[in-house]
Amino acid sequence: METPENEKFRDSIGTVNKEGKRSWVFPKKPSGKYYKYRSYVSYFLLAFLLSAPFIKINGNQFLLFNVLERRFNIFSFPFWPQDFHLLVISMITGVVFVILFTVVFGRLFCGWICPQTIFLEMVFRKIEYWIDGDRGKQIRLDKQPWNAEKIRKRLLKWFVFFVISFIIANVFLAYLIGGDTVINYITGNPLDNINTLISLIIFTCVFYFVFAWFREQVCIIACPYGRLQGVLLDNKTINVAYDYKRGEREQGRSKFKKNEDREALGKGDCIDCKQCVVVCPTGIDIRNGTQLECVNCTACIDECDHIMESINLPKGLIRYASEENITKKKPFEFTARMKGYSAVLLILTGILVGMLFLRNDVEARILRLPGQLYQQKENNIISNVYTFKVINKTTKDIENVSYKLLSHKGKIQLVSNQNFIIPKQGLAEGTLFIEINKSVLKDDNVDIEIGVFSNDELLETTKTNFLGPRTYK
Repeated sequence: METPENEKFRDSIGTVNKEGKRSWVFPKKPSGKYYKYRSYVSYFLLAFLLSAPFIKINGNQFLLFNVLERRFNIFSFPFWPQDFHLLVISMITGVVFVILFTVVFGRLFCGWICPQTIFLEMVFRKIEYWIDGDRGKQIRLDKQPWNAEKIRKRLLKWFVFFVISFIIANVFLAYLIGGDTVINYITGNPLDNINTLISLIIFTCVFYFVFAWFREQVCIIACPYGRLQGVLLDNKTINVAYDYKRGEREQGRSKFKKNEDREALGKGDCIDCKQCVVVCPTGIDIRNGTQLECVNCTACIDECDHIMESINLPKGLIRYASEENITKKKPFEFTARMKGYSAVLLILTGILVGMLFLRNDVEARILRLPGQLYQQKENNIISNVYTFKVINKTTKDIENVSYKLLSHKGKIQLVSNQNFIIPKQGLAEGTLFIEINKSVLKDDNVDIEIGVFSNDELLETTKTNFLGPRTYK
């Protein structure tokens, strides 16, 4: 079935021409109320993103995702591999939140919070406007031959882009290996850490490629969230939308003529100035409706409001609105679908918060040494040998740590010191013997409970099995 003429724009993306080649986007420099608010949000998030791996609270890095060493800090709280279930619950909660957020507000995250958009629009694009000029100057510079002016501007822009990409790469690396480690590498001899230097160069090249060339293609081609929105949006979702009812009316769009009554003539309020198109960073025409490429950046809203104001027509021809609001003038309604997602999100958040409060600062694991049988000693004493690991998740050393049997009468003997220290955010491990009188064993394999104490204060309990001789009844 042939695609209708007014829907053919959906057969291809806005940044690809009829020959299938990349159509470079030269967006006009945005300005207006929403752009100002978005700038404030972006500056705050940029400050947070660049400083978070270097901020410490109680000795813990504020955000750390050290996958290689399996060390994670979330808002300065340390998480260990033993807390993997918390990570899973938090990820599921995050996914549900993104789904709910998208169902209600569309791709608001993409335009206002996404690091890709923030760095591209608020850092790299602004540098480009500073060096190359606004849209018209950029187009002329792109078409002109490689003379002294073009070479100078291109080299300057590419150099600045590379320096910023290098800074971003260092910050990104700080999230992975720690801020202190990165600072030590920077202040030391780079050749002493050649592997880190190579990783840093690779990250720098990736960020340079993304922000200097790939740009909006990340949102259109690479980002899975853009694909996800297609199955989440409905006619009640709030998006950046063009009010085609008001913009088209009976006669459709037409150029502006001074002192004419457009509503009486049946002409739409859209004067076909195409300013919403030239300001779009992904090169689409918002008047065609909701599209995959739209990241809800609001640049078209600001530009259209400015045009409407200059010709004395009401603002809001392009605005945040749902399809239902435009067609039926219905106000926002919290639907059953949204209520369902909210309920699931509330439950998951409650579970996560509860598990965080129940999370122990100390976690112990005691396991029988593989391949070792029990030993029978004098006075009917049965002895088993174990290995133990105790993790300290706090920022302070835990001293005078000892083990005591809670479920049976018996004795625990450590191979090394009877009382030991668990270093802060570290672990202590070793070997111990558990001795129990045969008379209190009701079976040849029983579960025993052991307490971990510090200065006679119970920190944690753990269970293991104890092997003895077979008893016949």
